[in-house]
Amino acid sequence: MNDLTMTVNGWVATEPKQNVGPTGVRLTSFRVASTARYFDREKNEWVDGRTEWFNVRVFRNPAITVGASIKKGQPVIVHGRFRTNEWESDTGTRVDLVIEATSVGHDLTRGTAKFTRAVGDESLIDPRDGSGQAADAGVTDAGSGEADNAGEDAATVVGDEHAEREEMSVSA
Repeated sequence: MNDLTMTVNGWVATEPKQNVGPTGVRLTSFRVASTARYFDREKNEWVDGRTEWFNVRVFRNPAITVGASIKKGQPVIVHGRFRTNEWESDTGTRVDLVIEATSVGHDLTRGTAKFTRAVGDESLIDPRDGSGQAADAGVTDAGSGEADNAGEDAATVVGDEHAEREEMSVSA
């Protein structure tokens, strides 16, 4: 079977939710909105096109680091297998666009980040409470090798037009 893979640039629209299934498989899920834009030469301005909404699912160990790193409102790039999910509502058949992500990262064309390497994914989540909070130990700065707390903000993002500053934590 050939899988359809895709890459989407967009914005995290919901806080990521972390779950552990009955078989012990970890899952982090969130929604991403991606709006096409084009430059209208007659109006001399950028125009927003249609916004597409995707449900993103990340499984197993990557679910831990993605859940600890991605927050609502952040720009992301998501790559993975494209799926559709049909379901019935009161108004009829609905279709969700789903990406089973193999890679998720912050879109660094929209800000900066400090990469922090996880020293074993188990250090990022306590499986007893599923909190997604990082442990004090177990995360090292990729550049220095020093221990770092992944629960603290690890980078500063500078917004596009307004140069607003926002904290973004990046761990992987």
